[in-house]
Amino acid sequence: MTSTFEILEQYCNYMLAVLGRSELTVNEYKYDLITFFRFYKLDSGKVKKDTPFDEIDISDIDIKVINKIKTDDLLVFLIWLTRERNLKPSSRARRIATLKSFFKYLHSKKHLIDTNPAYDLESPKIGKRNPKYLTLEQSQELLKVGFESPVESNERDFCMLTFFLNCGMRLAELRGIDIDDIHGTTLTVIGKGNKERTVYLNSACIEALNDWLEVRKTLTLKPSTNKALFISKRGTRISDDMIQIVIKRLMAEAGIDTKVYSVHKLRHTAATLMYKYGQVDIRSLQTILGHQSVSTTQIYTHVDDELLQKAVDSNPLSKFNPDK
Repeated sequence: MTSTFEILEQYCNYMLAVLGRSELTVNEYKYDLITFFRFYKLDSGKVKKDTPFDEIDISDIDIKVINKIKTDDLLVFLIWLTRERNLKPSSRARRIATLKSFFKYLHSKKHLIDTNPAYDLESPKIGKRNPKYLTLEQSQELLKVGFESPVESNERDFCMLTFFLNCGMRLAELRGIDIDDIHGTTLTVIGKGNKERTVYLNSACIEALNDWLEVRKTLTLKPSTNKALFISKRGTRISDDMIQIVIKRLMAEAGIDTKVYSVHKLRHTAATLMYKYGQVDIRSLQTILGHQSVSTTQIYTHVDDELLQKAVDSNPLSKFNPDK
């Protein structure tokens, strides 16, 4: 496990406890900062140039070192990311967001540094992209594969897959579900910003849930996690990594490219299918997905070119011919 330093750990705890960021988000920010401080030590000559990057120790970083960091150090780091790691604009934008958040915390919240070196950093322009999602046919095939999978954890895995594709849950939301959160055809999840919302379960979800609960009754659970809905073989709450491994395996068995599609793409799929086939209005979709702003939800209104073509063709003037 990578050794960090006290200030970084305090920042991560602040993100989790005060800002209510998800564990996944905090881990991503932590990784970005570990990468930056390793690069900073290497670039500033504090370690030998031939030191393997992943072995650079940053446990000695303190506020005196951080106070010496200038905007140019951050810019050199971002140039290095672009040239050496070939990061896309969206990936660079996240690193910049990480740096701005961290140094703002040190400068404005904790008053530990005199100036904020990240203040003037500008994020690259990112063109709006339609979210990738599975087609209805691909989704049906994936569910079929999940249902017929011969593995011992079949009922649990199929239930998770069904929840993802029908409810549009985030990974952290699904992982955090407790038995007590289930109330008939609804359940309560904790989303981004530690906000609670109600998720409605359709018949497919209820059936998959009941099948899994029957199997769950036969398992030996750890006392500390006996309320967790989704359990690992060890009787503990299933981890984020294991959920991703399970979904990736089922996708591969269904012939879906796992380099393109991930757990989060199932959330995109659920949202797109609800909008495309369920005629769900944008405000309802916003509530279902737990988006704070409707502008975030609007990325799912792209649907596809087929519907746009049908919309144009449905115009009563489309068959008007002045020559006849």
